[in-house]
Order: sequence, then C-alpha cells, then structure tokens
Amino acid sequence: MKKIILVFIGIFFLQTIVAQDTIKKNRPKIGLVLSGGGAKGFAHIGVLKVLEQAGVKIDYIGGTSMGAVVGGLYASGYNATQIDSIFYNTDFDQLLQDYIPRSSKNFYEKRNDEMYAITLPFNKLKIGIPIALSKGMYNYNLLSKLTHNVRNVTDFNKLPIPFLCVATDIEKGEQVVLQNGYLAQAMLASSAFPSLFSPVEIDGKLLIDGGVVNNYPVEEIRKMGADIIIGVDVQDDLKDRTSLKDATRILVQITNLDMIKMMKDKVKLTDIYIKPDVSDYGVISFDEGREIIKKGEAAAFGVYEQIKKLGDTTGTYQPNKMKVEKDFLQIKSISINKLDNYTRAYMLGKLHFKSGSKISYEDLKTGINNLNATQNFSRISYTIEKNQDEDELKLSLTENTTKTFLKFGLHYDGLYKSAVLANITQKKSLFKNDVASLDIGLGDNIRYNFDYYIDNGFYWSFGFKSRYNTFNKNVSTDFRNGELLTQLGLSTINIDFSDLTNQAYLQTVFIQKFLIGAGIEHKYLKIESENLGQINPTFEKSTYASVFGYMKYDSFDNKLFPKKGWLFSGDIQSYLFSSDYTKEFNRYSIAKGEIGIVKTFYNKITLKVQSEAGFIIGEDSVHFFDFVLGGYGFNTINNFKHFYGYDFLSISADSYIKSCFTLDYEIYKKNHINFAANYANAEDDLFENGDWLSKPKYTGYAIGYALESVVGPIEIKYSWSPELTKGFTYFSIGFWF
Repeated sequence: MKKIILVFIGIFFLQTIVAQDTIKKNRPKIGLVLSGGGAKGFAHIGVLKVLEQAGVKIDYIGGTSMGAVVGGLYASGYNATQIDSIFYNTDFDQLLQDYIPRSSKNFYEKRNDEMYAITLPFNKLKIGIPIALSKGMYNYNLLSKLTHNVRNVTDFNKLPIPFLCVATDIEKGEQVVLQNGYLAQAMLASSAFPSLFSPVEIDGKLLIDGGVVNNYPVEEIRKMGADIIIGVDVQDDLKDRTSLKDATRILVQITNLDMIKMMKDKVKLTDIYIKPDVSDYGVISFDEGREIIKKGEAAAFGVYEQIKKLGDTTGTYQPNKMKVEKDFLQIKSISINKLDNYTRAYMLGKLHFKSGSKISYEDLKTGINNLNATQNFSRISYTIEKNQDEDELKLSLTENTTKTFLKFGLHYDGLYKSAVLANITQKKSLFKNDVASLDIGLGDNIRYNFDYYIDNGFYWSFGFKSRYNTFNKNVSTDFRNGELLTQLGLSTINIDFSDLTNQAYLQTVFIQKFLIGAGIEHKYLKIESENLGQINPTFEKSTYASVFGYMKYDSFDNKLFPKKGWLFSGDIQSYLFSSDYTKEFNRYSIAKGEIGIVKTFYNKITLKVQSEAGFIIGEDSVHFFDFVLGGYGFNTINNFKHFYGYDFLSISADSYIKSCFTLDYEIYKKNHINFAANYANAEDDLFENGDWLSKPKYTGYAIGYALESVVGPIEIKYSWSPELTKGFTYFSIGFWF
C-alpha cells in the first residue's frame, strides 16, 4: 500500500514539474523598450514598479538615452525600488555641471574656479565656445560604481537580463546599437545629450545621444527574440512657440523632428504601448523626479489589465535585487594611452594610486576628478577589465588641443570699488606642464595678477607671481603706528596706496595633503596722502627684498560657503633688505597662521569657526606691514585682514589674535542668511606682554544675505561693534580680486 501511495505522489510531482516546465517553455518572451527623454525618463521607474507588482518578468530590455540608463541598471540586476533610491540620492545639479570637488583641485585650480564667471577657448585670435557643458565624468563615475557587479560582462546578452542601447555616430549620422563592451560606457554614450554632455568615443566612433536617430528601439528588441513588446514612450510631441522657452526644449524639438514622424510605425510594432503624461516637464526637470515617477505608475495602471495577463501565474516570480558584495577594486595594472605632453608619472601622481593597489570606487572617482580638474584633457574615459582574478584599469585620454583661454568676471567691494576682470590663460607655453595666467582688473582702481606655474604633481613645482594693487580710501590707520594721525589731529586720513609685488617660489605636496613651499619676494610699496598739506605727501616709497616659507591645507568644499572641511595655513617671511625711504628699516620677520573648521547640521545650517594670529620676530618692525583689521568683501593682500564691526583698515598693530564664528543658513538653494561674531586683540608686542590672553579689546558682529550667482557671490552685510557709535554696511559682488 505504501508503495502505491509513493508511486501516486511521484506521478503527481512529475506532472507538476512537467506542467511548470511547459508553462515556462510556452511563456512568451517579453521585451521592454524605454525611450529617451531626460528627466522625463523617471517615468520608466514608475512603470517598472507596476510591472513588478503584476509579476511580469522581462526577458529583453532596450533603451535610448535616459531609457538606456534606467534599462541598463535594471538589466544589471537592480529592481525598480533600488533604481528609485539611486535616482533619489543622485545630485543632478552636480551631474549636469560635471561637479569636481574642490579637494580634487590643486591650489592654482581652486583659485581659478573662484575668480571667473565665464571661460571661453581662444584659438588663432578667435573666441570659441565649449563643446559641451559637461564631459559627463560625474555621470560616468557613478555608472561605473553602480555596475560594479557586472563590470566584467562584456556581452550584454549575458547580463541578468539581455540588454542593448542605441547611440548616434555623430560623424556618419548613423545608428549604433551597443550590445558589447563596458556597460557604463555604453549607457553614457547613449545618453550624451548634445550641448549638455561631450561625445563619447567607443571603438573609434564618436557617439552622442541615440535619440537623434532612434529614440525608441522597438525593432532591435524584436530581433533579440521578444514575442511581446511593452514600450514606454516619454518623448515630447512637437511643441508650439509658447512652449519653446529655453535652449534644451528647442534642442529636444530638433532631435525629435524625425522621430515623431517614425513613431506611428513604431507604435504599431508595440503590443502594449505606455505613454506617461509628462508634457509639463522638461528634459532637465530632475527636481520633479518624484512627480514624474508617479506619472509613470499612473500610465502603467491605465493598461494594468493587459499587463496582468503577462504576469507570472506560478507564484515563483521574484523581482531582481542587486546584492553588492564588495565595491572595491584590486588594481593589478594600469594602462594609459600614449600622450604627447604628459608623462605616465604625471598621470599616476594625479590618480594617487598605482598598480597593485586596492582601491574603492571613491578612490577611483577622486583620481579621475584630479585629472579632470587640470582641464588638460578634452575627453577622459576608462574601462575596468578582468586581468586574471584582479582588475585592469585602462585609461584613455585625449589631450585638450586648446591651449589658450579667455576668462571674464565682475567685482565690486567697498575698498577697491568696481572692476571688470579679464584674464588670458596659456598652457604649455614653454614646458609640458606649465600654465601662464594674466588677470587685469579695469575699473576704479586698475590692478593685475600674473602667474606662471609649472605643475610637476608630487615632485617640486616652480612658479613666478607678479601683482599690482592700488586704491584710494579714507582709513583709520596711517601705517605709521598712529604717529601721523596724532601729529595732524585727525581720526582718518585719505591715502593713495599702491603695491607691486613679485615672487619666485617652489612648492610640493607633502603626504598628499599639505602644500609646502618657499621663495623670494621683491616688493615696491608707495603710500601718500594729500591730507599732509605742506608736509611731503609721500610717507612711504621703498623697495623690499624678503624670503618666505609656507604650509597650507585646505579641504573646504567651497571657499566662501563651505559645508564641510578644515583649513590650515602658516607662513613666515623675513625682510632682509629695503631701499629704506623712511630711514627706519631693520631686518625682522613676520609669522602668522590660521586654522578653521566647518560643520553642517540638519543639512542646511553650517557653523564655521576660524582663528588666526600673527606676530613679529625681531626688535623692530616696518609698520607699513603691520596687521591691519577692518571691513569685509575685499581681496586681502599683505597683512590686511577682514574684521566685522569696523570700517576698512581701521585697526593696526604688529601683533594680533582673532577668532570668528559664522552661522550660515541656506534658506533656499544658493541663498544664504548668516550671522557672524568676531573678537580680536591687536597691539604691538601683544604676545610678549601677555595681553593676548585678556578679554578681547575689539568685537564686532554682522548679519547678512548672500546669493551664489553666476558672476560670483553677491553679499550684503550690516555690521556693528559695541565699541563704536555707528555700524557699517558691506556690499560686494563677484569673486574676490
């Protein structure tokens, strides 16, 4: 009896297995087509959520542009919820701007980014325009990390879900179907929207957004073997003039002209056609992603009965769920294509890692950012390929053929007044790694900066600087320790100040973080005042020779509105010679240092704490180089220092100590309100008499508003001090110069 029961049970299970196998064999193969559409492609995520809810297993995926990105991630093993989370946590402003963190830039590059509003290529006396807003490296680094688990799958048919995407060969105007290679690179090429992202080179072909030639690759998915095709179309229909309000909408209209005509035939090849209502959104409406995803869900639920018929009936279907076991790379070797002007040592110095290193994707991103920050390469690409049981990083770089750039900016502050800033930058003038830069400020007070720098990475680098500054201002210091003001019985004096400084220096990076350097300086200083009446109006007209040394560390993520990081700088300068116009010169040295730290709370409130101090070494000092405190918003030279509550250049002494606390609240993106309090002691021989430990003699407070604009920060601050009877308003526009 038991044997008979066992036979019946065996027959039952055999029939069940055969039945399930038959269902699997007879189940139609389902292909998914995802069109391009920029941010409107968020709707694809909503559709995927509904497909998973209905139990629909996708067998093939094909996409273009944003459809390629969403489709590629889904094909590599992520489910819809995971992709939703990825997009939600992506900073699309940084993606579009190809954001390079400030920490990836050397000190020259940091200054470069904090000076100019516009940068244009200049070649053969002709001004050009950049090929695109972004190289797409932020996007590429992100996609490389996200596809880590399938980085060695070079045949996209062998991904968890077979996949293809479409790009456009810009030179031939032809469609290129990408089914092999490095997945992240293929996704990037398919989504390289003209003017926003640079073209991507793959196998010698220069590729841009596939939406130009085929924004809905339904035929290609049918060829892969799909029996039933579900298509999601987020393309725009043709818009009238009232809707074409910006450049991206016009570009989309141009790229869609032929595609809209072809869509009628493509829709006929689609078994279940889903068109989310995303007409109110643009291709860069990334901040409205949540709403767009819901539009995708709503559109999919509109055909839910059709979708449900394709769903799993056995109860065995489970959506993908990517499990990232590790996200580090064991770099066995690094290969770099041959370059004319940059050595392998230079490249490895920028990467900050070498063969045999175990690195994270964050390390890889940092290295690529370091290369990108130099602006020496018009195209940067890489693949990660299998090398035995480890990884090989293959770097492909195209040197920037443009060696000359024109840069422009605007500036206004209460000391130097208004200026239009014009810059010309020339790379590779004399040596492979050199940069020559000339700034000229044309306005109320003409001034210039000239920099020539040879960047040798971690080896010793060399440079030369020359600058000229001039201004006219009523100030509370006479640069003579108050002697002239006392003699004339004045509280302020109107001065004409001019400073010409030339420096030659060498510097290097110490333990990959600190910049150390030393050099020699020549300075010509002239100070005069018509207030002196019958007395000689010129009270300083001397040249000085000195040597200096410095150490700096700066990890602030933004110079003026940082949210994290810390800052340290220290330097010493010894004055060895002077033409001595006043007959009072003695050799002496000045030492000074600064430290600051920034911490962000609740994502919008930032506290910055800074302390600084300076003093002389020697029996006497030249009072023209005293520390002078007061004012805000101007470029500090020599030993001028900002200080809230006091007018420009109000407090002077040969020694000082100061602390400042700034609380900044970003009320809206790039809009700040802030409150600051600073305290200082300043007097001659401050650190010898012990007064630096006493209650602060000078205090000041400020409340203000700031906007981070295209031309630089626009700031207005009202400042006051309990020691004074009146307050001061500081107003400045543009980067400090």
